Amino acid sequence: MSARTLPLLFLNLGGEMLYILDQRLRAQSIPGEKARKDEWTDVDRKRVMNDIITTMFNKKFMEELFKLQDLYSKKALRTVYDRLAHASIMRLNQASMDKLYDLMTMAFKYQVLLCPRPKDILLVTFNHLDAIKDFVRDSPGILNQVDETFRQLIETYSCLSAGEFQLIRQTLLIFFQDMHIRVSIFLKDKVQNSNGRFVLPISGPVPWGTEVPGLIRMFNRNGDEVKRTEFTTDGNYVAPQREGSFDLYGDRVLKLGTNMYSVSRPVETHMSGSSKNLASHAKENIAPNPLAKEELNFLARLLGGLEIEKPGGSETGFRLNLFTTDEEEEHAALTRPEELSYKVINIEATQEPGRRAELSRILGELEVAEPRPASSGKGEDLLALMDGL
Repeated sequence: MSARTLPLLFLNLGGEMLYILDQRLRAQSIPGEKARKDEWTDVDRKRVMNDIITTMFNKKFMEELFKLQDLYSKKALRTVYDRLAHASIMRLNQASMDKLYDLMTMAFKYQVLLCPRPKDILLVTFNHLDAIKDFVRDSPGILNQVDETFRQLIETYSCLSAGEFQLIRQTLLIFFQDMHIRVSIFLKDKVQNSNGRFVLPISGPVPWGTEVPGLIRMFNRNGDEVKRTEFTTDGNYVAPQREGSFDLYGDRVLKLGTNMYSVSRPVETHMSGSSKNLASHAKENIAPNPLAKEELNFLARLLGGLEIEKPGGSETGFRLNLFTTDEEEEHAALTRPEELSYKVINIEATQEPGRRAELSRILGELEVAEPRPASSGKGEDLLALMDGL
């Protein structure tokens, strides 16, 4: 696996998250003079976007992110985005946050699969950052934060070989390989099957630097061409006109990573067939086990206390629903299969470390996000770092 994959994964998923939130906030915004106190306005939307982008591109956070390190687990990464989404006055409940993360991951997975060549993953990242810069074009300070990350990306990745980018692409595909969540946009565009797997095209532009298939050349031992043979292909291939720009500004040419929600279309997800079969079992797991909860609370007290997030200041926060109605949101929370659940309880394990071994029985099958060991040499834990932002 590549130790340079985490920044690309984080930034691209973050870009998709911002696309979705912007679309939903615009759809639910009420003109300022008509809005009640508990309703969204365009001022609120801009504030939410600015707060999240400020947190996402925090200088210290970016420095830690770009250090060589392995990918986080799916649940740990999900926790990062949970905190990121709640870095403003906006509040999402569990079902809406699950849906948001599903949309983010499936969109970026599709983009990785469609990249003509591994290096183009960097162009996908640049497309996301270009759009993020547009979100904060009226805020010079935040815009400068994004530009600094842009420059860091160019410095870190522009010198990598094709083989290193291939390793990054393989690392991303391994991360996404078990995710097959149906998304209405992809289903309507017929780029996703009913089982949640993507349909990859066999036509279109070939990667930059390659030729359209259909010709075989044969050379002798001196390197001279001695014979040509043509063959027909099933696809309709075309040569790209130019390579996308890898500079701070420029035409990326590649459209993967641009905002697919910029046109008016519904944003919804559906569970795949295999997931639906497990929905009835998920209902049985909704009610928490009281004994397990008490044991976990006891463990938390011994290890340092549960981490509880609260909105900053006296504000209670605005609630955003990614579903059409509250009833649909509640139904999604009740029927979500257990294997798709990302519920994580974070424990700050800084006190009485010697107690951890004797409490292994309590941990059992409970899913606890533990901090990475201090001896890992990979810098501060991004989750812990985000707490201070």
